Amino acid sequence: MKNLNFRASWLPVVSMILAIIGIWYIAALLMNGNQLINQLERKKQQWTYSQVISQAYQVKRPMLPAPHQVALELKKSVFDTAISSKRSLVHHSLITLNSTMLGFLLGSVVGIVIAIGIVHNKTLEASLMPWIIASQTIPILAIAPIIVVVLGALNITGVLPKAVISMYLSFFPVTIGMVKGLRASDTLHVELMHTYNASALQTFWKLRWYSAQPYLFASLKVAIAAALVGAIVAELPTGAQGGLGSRLLSGSYYGQTQQIWAALIMAALLGSLLVWIVNLAETVLLKRRGGLSNA
Repeated sequence: MKNLNFRASWLPVVSMILAIIGIWYIAALLMNGNQLINQLERKKQQWTYSQVISQAYQVKRPMLPAPHQVALELKKSVFDTAISSKRSLVHHSLITLNSTMLGFLLGSVVGIVIAIGIVHNKTLEASLMPWIIASQTIPILAIAPIIVVVLGALNITGVLPKAVISMYLSFFPVTIGMVKGLRASDTLHVELMHTYNASALQTFWKLRWYSAQPYLFASLKVAIAAALVGAIVAELPTGAQGGLGSRLLSGSYYGQTQQIWAALIMAALLGSLLVWIVNLAETVLLKRRGGLSNA
C-alpha cells in the first residue's frame, strides 16, 4: 500500500519532468534547425530536412542547447573539473553562496528589527511602511551598480557590496512576514499577559515571538531565494571575476549557451537546497517547541 501511495505521489512530478524535457527537445530542434538552415543558405549549400534533424543537436553554439548538451556541460564543469579551477561551477557556486548567506543574514536581522519597531510603534508604521513597500518597486538592475559604485568609493569591495544587494531583496519578505506573525497572537492570550501585568518585553518573548515563528520561517524561505537572486544579479554589472552571475555573463559574451544553461540549473539547484535547509530548520524548531503550527 505504501508503494502505491509513493508511486501516486511521484507520478505527476515525473510526468511533468518528462513533458518539460520533451517540449525542450522539440524547441531545441526548431530553433537550432532554423539556425542551421540559415547558416547553410548563407554558404549557398543544399540541405534536407533529414540533414537538419540529424545535425540540430550537434550545433557548436546552439540557440537553445538540448537537455543532454546541458547535462554534459554540467558533468564537465561540476565533476570533471577541480573545484579550485575557475571553470568549475562548484567554485562559482561557493562564491555566490558566500554573498547570498551574508546578505540573507543581514536582511533577516534588518527585517526582524524593522518589524518589531512597526508592531510596537504606530508612528513608525505610518512613516516607514510606505517607504519599505516603495523600495521594492525599484528595479534591482538599476540600483545594483549604484550600490557597488558608492561602496567602492568608500573602499568597500569584495563580498559586502553583493551582500548588500542581497540584503536589499531579502529584508522585505522578512519584514512583512514578521509584522503579520507578531500580530497573530491570540487576543485572549494578549489580554491574559496584561492581566499578569507583563511588560512589553515579556509579552514579546513569551507570546509574540512564539506566535511569529511559523510566519518568520515562511518569509525566510522567500528571503533566502531572493538573496540568491540578488547575489547573482549583483555579479552581473560589477564585472565580478567569480560567481554564477559572472558565469552567466561570460557565457553570454562568448555565445556559450550550454554554459549559460548549466549556470542557470546550478543556481536553481542551489536555491532549492537553501530553501530545503530553511524548511528543515523550521521542522526541527517547531517540533521541539511542541508540534508544527498550521499558520
